[in-house]
Amino acid sequence: MIGLDALGIAAAALPATVAIHHALDRAEATRWRNVGFWGVFAILLGAGPWLPDLLNGCLVLAMVGLATWGLRPSLVVSSDRPSSVRGGSWLFAPALALPAVTLAGTLLVPDGRIAGVALIDPKQVSLVALALGALVALLLAIRLTRPPATAPAAESRRLSDAVGWAMILPQMLAALGGVFAMAGVGKVVADGVTSVIALDTPLTATIAYCVGMALFTMVMGNAFAAFPIMTAGIGLPIVIHRFGGDPAAVAALGMLSGFCGTLMTPMAANFNIVPAAILELRDRFGVIRVQWPTALLLLVFNIAVLAACGFSGRIS
Repeated sequence: MIGLDALGIAAAALPATVAIHHALDRAEATRWRNVGFWGVFAILLGAGPWLPDLLNGCLVLAMVGLATWGLRPSLVVSSDRPSSVRGGSWLFAPALALPAVTLAGTLLVPDGRIAGVALIDPKQVSLVALALGALVALLLAIRLTRPPATAPAAESRRLSDAVGWAMILPQMLAALGGVFAMAGVGKVVADGVTSVIALDTPLTATIAYCVGMALFTMVMGNAFAAFPIMTAGIGLPIVIHRFGGDPAAVAALGMLSGFCGTLMTPMAANFNIVPAAILELRDRFGVIRVQWPTALLLLVFNIAVLAACGFSGRIS
């Protein structure tokens, strides 16, 4: 049955490809440093579930050490060939294929059964569909642009090197959020909030949860790190259990509220600082300055939708 383990192996293909491409570049002065970083990342994604926890932790520390030492990859020239590309509007097909295949797979195979056979873990149908969508998008892009055979690997390395160690921030921060949740940080946060604000109605609990998700995300730099803490502290015990909030709506809109915080913080370096550096913007915080009004409006919208639809008319 296809589940998270299989998806981890599929995800490991990207850093493994980048590591191999670095290893074959004999002209790069720091190639083994880069091979080590991306190779260890591939091992963690693909084999992490079967490795001892202590070894996984040591591998993560090895990645941190290599990133601190400095990867400093050599420049890879883009393999784009604009003059040879023909297709007009069809060039949008790869980008549209990803959400289309993901949505189709989620709706058409909700229980993971294909032709009556249980092939996919029902809990991971959307992720499997997303991986399939990425593969379809890649094949369509290759078919439309007809690049050199080595172009996908070269472009994977070029873009991965441009982002650098910030690419692993979501996974690292999500793991940090899990550690904080297990350490009881969620309860500490909930006690602190309830000591200041009386969460005695569904509306106040909704505001505290959504705004807390945004603020905590701004501090930690990633909604995945904030989610287990705020959900364990306020979302689950108060919004869901005490006031009967719909778990799906609370989780979805809570995470989306966290993403509002992502748009407003330099701590989310891979979203807000790295793009500014890649685009060579004069203002390193230019991305945040453009995003924050939209983020605040979306946060208010999330609160309103959850208040109106997440409690079956029990808001007061």
